[in-house]
Amino acid sequence: MHNPSIDGARHVPAEDAPAKVCGELRYATDLTRPGLLHACLVLSPHGHADVLDIDATEVLALEGVVGVYSHANAPDTPYCRYRILPGQPGCIDDEALFARTVRCVGDRVAAVVATTRHAARTAALRLPVRFRLKDVLLDAEAALADGAPPIHPGGNLVHEFAHAATCDGVPAGTGITMQSDVATQMLHHAALEPHTCLADWDAAGRLTIWSPCQSVYGVRTVVADLLQLPYSRVRVIKVPMGGSFGGKQEAILEPITAFLAMRSRRPVQLTLDREQCVRATMVRPAQRSHVRTVTSRDGRLLELEVDTLLAAGGYASSSPDYAEAMAKKVTRLYRIGRYRHAGRVAYTNTPVAGGMRGWGAPDIATCVEIHLDRVARVHAINPLELRRRNLVAALDVDPMSGMSVGDARVGDCLERGAQAFGWANRFATEPGSGRYRRGVGLACGAHKNGMYRPDSPDSSSMTLKMNEDGSLDLNATIHEVGAGSLPTLRGIVARVLDVPVGHVSAGEADSETSPFDFGCFGSRMTYVCGAAAHAVANELLGLLRRRAAALLGAEPSTLVPRNGHLHAPDGRALSYGEVVVRSRMADGSDLIVTHTYRARSNPGSYSVQFAGVEVDTLTGLVRVTDMVCTVDIGRALDRTRVEGQCRGAIQAGIGSALCEEVRLDEAGRPASGGFRSYHIVNAADMPPVTVVLVEHEGDDGPFGAKSVGEIAAVPTTAAVVNAVNHALGTSLSTLPLTPERILEALDAEHHP
Repeated sequence: MHNPSIDGARHVPAEDAPAKVCGELRYATDLTRPGLLHACLVLSPHGHADVLDIDATEVLALEGVVGVYSHANAPDTPYCRYRILPGQPGCIDDEALFARTVRCVGDRVAAVVATTRHAARTAALRLPVRFRLKDVLLDAEAALADGAPPIHPGGNLVHEFAHAATCDGVPAGTGITMQSDVATQMLHHAALEPHTCLADWDAAGRLTIWSPCQSVYGVRTVVADLLQLPYSRVRVIKVPMGGSFGGKQEAILEPITAFLAMRSRRPVQLTLDREQCVRATMVRPAQRSHVRTVTSRDGRLLELEVDTLLAAGGYASSSPDYAEAMAKKVTRLYRIGRYRHAGRVAYTNTPVAGGMRGWGAPDIATCVEIHLDRVARVHAINPLELRRRNLVAALDVDPMSGMSVGDARVGDCLERGAQAFGWANRFATEPGSGRYRRGVGLACGAHKNGMYRPDSPDSSSMTLKMNEDGSLDLNATIHEVGAGSLPTLRGIVARVLDVPVGHVSAGEADSETSPFDFGCFGSRMTYVCGAAAHAVANELLGLLRRRAAALLGAEPSTLVPRNGHLHAPDGRALSYGEVVVRSRMADGSDLIVTHTYRARSNPGSYSVQFAGVEVDTLTGLVRVTDMVCTVDIGRALDRTRVEGQCRGAIQAGIGSALCEEVRLDEAGRPASGGFRSYHIVNAADMPPVTVVLVEHEGDDGPFGAKSVGEIAAVPTTAAVVNAVNHALGTSLSTLPLTPERILEALDAEHHP
């Protein structure tokens, strides 16, 4: 197999960058079709209520209004928006297009379709709906209490589990027992682009959906089954996306837009405003975990027990899988003598919870890493030393999955990050006793590379064709979410065949024309899809060699690809284009291959991060002064893009630690105003970030590459919280660390 050297500094620019900068890129909201109609949703203002009556008489008489749809004239078939494949385990069909009983503020009550967006919005605001209010349960504990009114007919317990594992490498014994309670909050994905979709039902009875989604095949199965259409009659086209962070993984607007297009017999576009995005899409779930450890005198983790309670919101969606994912990340990171994780997921009258960047890994890392800093304090052990004594090593077996963690270099991340941050000196420096206190914190995190497990395959199919001029067309089901999937895959093909990356074209996913792929999530794009691109490029190179060898009278294995040519040992060479043209002239054959790559491993991805903070004890405000992010990247295919992913992840993690939260009032209403009331970390708040990449080639990714987009977001929040606690001598563990919470903790220190 041809394996060219890798230059990690080689940056492959995104082809759409000029169009983005110039405002020429056409997002879903820019698309139009002849006869286009616009839809606007009517959302519930109540957290829990029965819909008694919807009188559409006056609204239907308004100028421009084409139709009004609700549970009275729409399918009430329950479905799961999270599903990718029919029969997928863990999917609960509990949601309908429009609710008879609303289960959270923002639940869909009706939709108005009109000739203009303004007419649709005006009519939606005027649609009269009568409700019968029911008890509202905003807390998962209250929802599971005896006698709590059911949010769904089967009760409020969505899912529960108990997992246990042991590690033979840790000695048994007794030690110091410690316990902590850590709570993480509901978060909004805060992508710049709002949720939007366009659908068209044509005269031939074919449905086409244009969506900035993360799985065209997942959307197709949900929509086709719900609307009782053959899959061959439903086409889903991925369009440019203005950010997701996991918020567009599930089929939220596509089923509704598709239904409205079918009923209207015209194309329909549905776009949410920012406030609707907060209320009617999904959030990272709020969860509370009780963490208990038993550690030996020298700080070894003899036991770790976690009990998690997670709020699913009004519908189950992906919450069962999300909670399970939390339970399966810790043993990828630490050697734990005896590990147990019990979890419960509860329906609540809060916004629907779903996947977000890191898929449970940031949540559990925040809980465990905050707790481990408390353990280190009690043991009087440096927090870095505590981690050093417990981290996994290369080729360890994760006892939860039974799979190898691969060539894990988390220990290298810890050591190199500590050196770059100056941890030894900075941790030994007193925080001070004045108004401004300085502290430092660190945290470790682990994640995965794809969805492969021994009982669950992960694969990707691709077709690669060479043209008469030596350029290449890659046909793959790519979902570009802004992280650089397209240029990464094009770059892999270009490196294998040693051609300029501009010679490789690739488009985004289209369920009608591109081969099957699960989608863009699970940190699988580089490790699995990238490996598929690497494999199909090598397969095409093999075909090229055989064709060129026949033309040159040489052995295929002796031909060396270089700069778009195949070079024979005697100095003769043929360009790729010449091989294509002469092959077609000889026998009409084509140079095209299709390959299905099946993952055979799922090693750990790792990041260790260090944070410095300054806390104003008068106001409770926190300033992050600097951060170091170390990542076990395997091999950086594009250093610029990898570092950008790390910085973006840190921005989100700081926000999670200090200011981001979807706050609800007593009726379950999120604060209004969109970004005016949801505070994210902006450019002016960002600290200097040093990115340290730990590179090696010991795993199965293309050229040894592993994922970065999610793992870089895993330890950030805990590192910042630990730094604040170090500065103040507190044990804050309820997020976010708002000024009010910090001042309350300081007051408790002074007035116990």
